[in-house]
Amino acid sequence: MRVTFSAIAAASLAAASVTGGALAQPTIPAPQPPEAFAPATAGDAPDLAFGAYQRGYYGTALAEAMKRITANPQDAAAMTLLGELYAQGLAVRRDPTEANRWYKLASERGDRQATFKLGLAKLTGDGTPKDREGAAALFKTAAAAGHPGAMYNLGVLAIDGNGVVSDFSGAAKYFETAANLGDGDAAYALGILYRNGSGVEKSDERAAYWIARAAGADNVPGEVEYGIMLFNGVGVAKDETAGAKQFLKAAARDNPVAQNRIARILAAGRGLPKNSVEAMKWHLLARSAGIKDPWLDGELAKLSPKDKEAVQAAVRQYVGR
Repeated sequence: MRVTFSAIAAASLAAASVTGGALAQPTIPAPQPPEAFAPATAGDAPDLAFGAYQRGYYGTALAEAMKRITANPQDAAAMTLLGELYAQGLAVRRDPTEANRWYKLASERGDRQATFKLGLAKLTGDGTPKDREGAAALFKTAAAAGHPGAMYNLGVLAIDGNGVVSDFSGAAKYFETAANLGDGDAAYALGILYRNGSGVEKSDERAAYWIARAAGADNVPGEVEYGIMLFNGVGVAKDETAGAKQFLKAAARDNPVAQNRIARILAAGRGLPKNSVEAMKWHLLARSAGIKDPWLDGELAKLSPKDKEAVQAAVRQYVGR
């Protein structure tokens, strides 16, 4: 997982309303998808513990991890897996203190994922006293071992500045390194820095490049932002159809901003053929998430009773998928 910092939005990374007629830039949250958990295999042998974890057989994963540690008390990957099971409460009662004990043991044996997770625990105070400096030190250790999530969080901490001074330039360096290792969150954050000229020279073209990288890595805020840039031709050739497709991807992943944007596109027939029923389906979903749009409300009121029934059926089908 990642940690969300309100300072990201407060430090010039957020923008305009989503309810107006134009395709405005949405308010941007700090990205926070879960960190993939993939402990290393034990040499060339099949990793029975992690295989069980992947398939959801958590009790088996627990037992196999313990077998591995009994056979090899230095098995850091198995220790990290135990930490994950206790941290999430899988096959055992959730116990962040016990999770951190296993993470610490694994970290001491060089497991970068355990080092990263221990850093997150110290940052949030989950099972251990909050310790921002200690968390940063652990992130630096994990980052030195090539952990992109640690690099991303170091960038976020640089922007947060501990409530004192934000280091956007330092954050940009961390984000770029992590993005070049395939981290979509970092690519998105770096793109927003270029959009705002924070810590880097302002460039819509560089912003579009990095935000496109984020969208390509299935980063939902990146899909929304890149859709806006494509639709409006900001930093990239204007392509309303390509922009609409980015909104569709993010809308299908329950992003309310994207749902509002694709509703407007389908209602107006720009970029995609006009489809009032689909438009109003997305509008109702976005509205249920708190996005108000009087113009779309007006378009909904114009529908025939038959079309309104079709809209409700489409919403039920989507929600029940």
